[in-house]
Amino acid sequence: MPSVDSPRTPLGVYVHVPFCAVRCGYCDFNTFTATELGGGGSQVDYVGHAVAEVEQAARRLGPGRGPVETVFFGGGTPTLLPSGDLTRILGAVDDLLGLAPGAEVTTEANPDSVTPESLAALRAGGFTRVSFGMQSAVPHVLQVLERTHDPARVAQAVQWAREAGFEQVSLDLIYGTPGESVSDWQASIDAALACEPDHVSAYSLIVEDGTRLARQVRTGLVPAPDDDDLAEKYALADNAFTAAGLEWYEVSNWARDPAARCRHNELYWTSADWWGIGPGAHSHVDGERWWNVKHPSAYAARIGAGESPAADGERLDPETRALERVLLEVRLRDGLPLSLVPSERAAVVVEDGLAERHDDRLVLTRRGRLLADAVVRTLLG
Repeated sequence: MPSVDSPRTPLGVYVHVPFCAVRCGYCDFNTFTATELGGGGSQVDYVGHAVAEVEQAARRLGPGRGPVETVFFGGGTPTLLPSGDLTRILGAVDDLLGLAPGAEVTTEANPDSVTPESLAALRAGGFTRVSFGMQSAVPHVLQVLERTHDPARVAQAVQWAREAGFEQVSLDLIYGTPGESVSDWQASIDAALACEPDHVSAYSLIVEDGTRLARQVRTGLVPAPDDDDLAEKYALADNAFTAAGLEWYEVSNWARDPAARCRHNELYWTSADWWGIGPGAHSHVDGERWWNVKHPSAYAARIGAGESPAADGERLDPETRALERVLLEVRLRDGLPLSLVPSERAAVVVEDGLAERHDDRLVLTRRGRLLADAVVRTLLG
């Protein structure tokens, strides 16, 4: 792990909880079913190891490095852990690094992994935001994705979160699942908007190598996502979200107003600093990036021995940092500073209708959002 002596750029903490009740066929995240791990890699022991890594972070960052602006618990399914475990980890972040006043504290959750009591305990323990993995409102689509929740549970979970006093509620959706019709996707959009979320993320299904879904596509059991279908569904979603008062602020994310944007993700997109806690978690501080060992048992062994869980890392040179700014910031509604790219290349994407100049920034049009990867290729040459 690198030695850290960073400027006072915004600091976030990501906590990776690698446990899931069921491994979804499309997912390539660093996750493990809750029952397949024993010993030091178990759910029961995880909280102690995560707190120990927070202690390591505090020592490496040094006194006064905080406060922490955002904390994000992702996974996996963080809410498979007891609420008391999650609030204990958050408490360690506050005690050892310090939470900024008004800090955003998010947990991801599956709709069937929460109760009114668990959400109330999370809110009382300092969580301000919850993001539910809705994915779809259509049973046969959820079945292909191997999601196990009842679609009706989503609205119920959102209501419980509101009653618990969460400041922000977000819903995650996936479009382009094999067998999903346009009307299926419209039904999912309508069901999500009926919940009146503060924030929505909508991602096209990506068939990742090594997943069960990839094997099904390769063997012809299910069709691969179609680019034209994905474009139609993105436009449908953007129209519906905009009409409902949600504005895009990143290619795949819409928020009720600027205060409802996911501030933690904005740290990633603007190359700020964050420390990743847990198996496989990535960190970035002052131009250095490192990542932890992936397997929970290996992570537990490292932590238990008082060692860093980092598997490897790298220092980013100025050219790489500039490249990554283009890759990330071009996706933002706030736009990419024109100073980061050659003026003649920016002119090409503007002439092609893929972006517009807003003062000194380049902002994607909707067509540009659909072709964001092509825009990046043009800008970087």
